[in-house]
Amino acid sequence: MTIRLPDSKGGFRAYEPRKEPFAATPGTPFTSRTVFSAAHVVADPFADSTPDSPAAVDWDATLAFRRHLWSHGLGVAEAMDTAQRGMGLDWAGAAELIRRSAAEAKSVGGLIACGVGTDQLTGPATLAEVRAAYEEQLALVEESGAQAILMASRALAAAAKGPEDYLEVYGHLLRQSAEPVILHWLGPMFDPALEGYWGSSDLDAATDTFLEVIAAHPDKVDGIKVSLLEAQREIDIRRRLPQGVRCYTGDDFNYPELIAGDDQGFSHALLGIFDPLGPLAAEAVRVLDTGDAKGFRELLDPTVELSRHLFQAPTRFYKTGVVFLAWLAGHQSHFTMVGGLQSARSLPHFARAYELADGLGLFPDPKPAEERMKNLLSLYGVNQ
Repeated sequence: MTIRLPDSKGGFRAYEPRKEPFAATPGTPFTSRTVFSAAHVVADPFADSTPDSPAAVDWDATLAFRRHLWSHGLGVAEAMDTAQRGMGLDWAGAAELIRRSAAEAKSVGGLIACGVGTDQLTGPATLAEVRAAYEEQLALVEESGAQAILMASRALAAAAKGPEDYLEVYGHLLRQSAEPVILHWLGPMFDPALEGYWGSSDLDAATDTFLEVIAAHPDKVDGIKVSLLEAQREIDIRRRLPQGVRCYTGDDFNYPELIAGDDQGFSHALLGIFDPLGPLAAEAVRVLDTGDAKGFRELLDPTVELSRHLFQAPTRFYKTGVVFLAWLAGHQSHFTMVGGLQSARSLPHFARAYELADGLGLFPDPKPAEERMKNLLSLYGVNQ
């Protein structure tokens, strides 16, 4: 049996769905790499909400998805960009998400790190207000028992006059953090408001400032997450890190080669694409744990086409594809997103995402995924 899928040129193609999923079994955490999946949130489809109203979250389905990731040995990076921070999920919703997920992690012994930002600030802010906002969120994450991820701040990008302001704000936060944190450099392709982060639009100059922050407080930095989609730049930064500071790749275009590494080092991972790829990614890392880098690449390299498709420009809307695949895979009963973001991608985009994901065997049961895809197509007037 085939399914008619629309293409990007206004036509249709016949696709024969896969019959069997990729065989992956739950397992223990990894030994050679620390790997986090940045996880999405599941909206409550029955809430009477609008795009500007606070996020209505289906907490049971949201936490169930995190248990799915933990069951495969993955860590959860919570309340990050993938969870629609600043794109439908406000600070109040993120705070509740952090509390609930951190408690769930304790109950199952799961690894968790949570995003610390300044998104309670909704207008222009001074540097002192930015610092206070960071402090409020850092305190909540530390009280929850989770590791903190210091995320890039739109408010700081707007308020900072130059590199010295970033050095001052981050230095203050690192001095007071109870445990080593992960620093996150999110590029403007993910959030245009972060253009010129670290005080310069020149990436070489910005990199120097970023590394200066780390060098001043190496004991307070567990690692860095670099989301610039430039493999060589990440490698260059990785090689300049102080001893003991990890690099967590956030490069959803080049992650297999960066995680595999070279004779001078490797990256750990903190990736949005590992939300839909969870079981397959976990299987690949377990192969890498045995020292089989070739086998690791053979499993993970074929996933890059799907990742590049989901993260194509405008990159910030990759969350729509992530949630779409979670729906097809049966992790949630509907394709609704907080803020109405399910409308952010086209039908041909969804069709190609389905085809690529099915080809990789990502759907635990391909038949229901096929039926859900057909239902979506019928809503757009596509008859089979």
